[in-house]
Amino acid sequence: MTALLSILVLVFILVAIWQMVKIFDLTQSVTARSDNQVANDKDNKINGYLMLGFLVFIYVITIICFVKWGDLPLMSNSASEHGPGIDNLMIISMIIIFFVQTVTQFLLHYFAFKYRGEKGKKALFYADNNKLEAIWTIIPVIVLAVLIIQGLFTWTTIMNVNEENDPLILELYAQQFNWKARYGGEDNTLGKANVRLIDINRANILGVDESDPNAQDDVITTELHLPVGRPVLFKMRSQDVLHSAYMPHFRAQMNCVPGMITQFGFTPTVTTEDMRETPEMQDKVANINKIRVDKSKDLVAKGEQALDPYVFDYLLLCNKICGKSHYNMQMKIIVETPEEYNAWIKTQKVFKDSLID
Repeated sequence: MTALLSILVLVFILVAIWQMVKIFDLTQSVTARSDNQVANDKDNKINGYLMLGFLVFIYVITIICFVKWGDLPLMSNSASEHGPGIDNLMIISMIIIFFVQTVTQFLLHYFAFKYRGEKGKKALFYADNNKLEAIWTIIPVIVLAVLIIQGLFTWTTIMNVNEENDPLILELYAQQFNWKARYGGEDNTLGKANVRLIDINRANILGVDESDPNAQDDVITTELHLPVGRPVLFKMRSQDVLHSAYMPHFRAQMNCVPGMITQFGFTPTVTTEDMRETPEMQDKVANINKIRVDKSKDLVAKGEQALDPYVFDYLLLCNKICGKSHYNMQMKIIVETPEEYNAWIKTQKVFKDSLID
């Protein structure tokens, strides 16, 4: 590390010296500078064609990236009821961005070629053109307004969880560097909780109010189980720093803020087993396992243990850099049938029985 820093410092010093020499050269009188620093028609022509060449390069490399690495149609594998709406909004935004980028890059490089400097030629320019300014102002305003309004409607639809649909109420509790889930139990009502009530000696790790009747049947787990087709309303807390509950396949993300409760709701639509059977996921898993097999050969050759085969699972991740082990802050999510979920929840220990006397 010391050697690397020394090299970087040396490089920066050389760059600084080079810049100082350039500045000194530019401060000299016009007669003192050599004439070869003034671009002539040949230089301008070469640079004009280089601009066209770079434009072709941009388009070619873009096409290659789409064909070889593009995951068309850009967004897929959403597993929540609102997921397709989020995906459509993203796809529309990407198409508009790609179209604008393609047109503007063409105009930028083409005009650099067409209006390159030539001796005796004076470029035609407009000091002011209200019509053009109105056009390139109004069009972006309309496009952005449509995107923003559609985004607001989409966000409102997601966040307005109708409690008449009997959503499953559960809490996501974030701390450096793990997640805990707390279910409302048979009454589907979470008991009161506060970080000041945390009592490690009694195994009250989430600070649940032991005197609250609604808390007695709460269930605390390290694995998140969700019944498919039933709305879920997450209440989120953080014990220490700012975290972010991110569930990519459900197109869900919400900050977990110390000192307050945030919430997010969605309805899972695809079970874990069904997602594993989709062709896209099977191809992805096969590709990951192929890479793992290749890496395992090197590990075994060194006397180390081979990597386990990858099996797809939904994951809850932290999407805020919350500390040195941020990358390891994740929890498995299992989406299953209502029958499977009911059978699982019955096997879990309720809060009142988990305390240590």
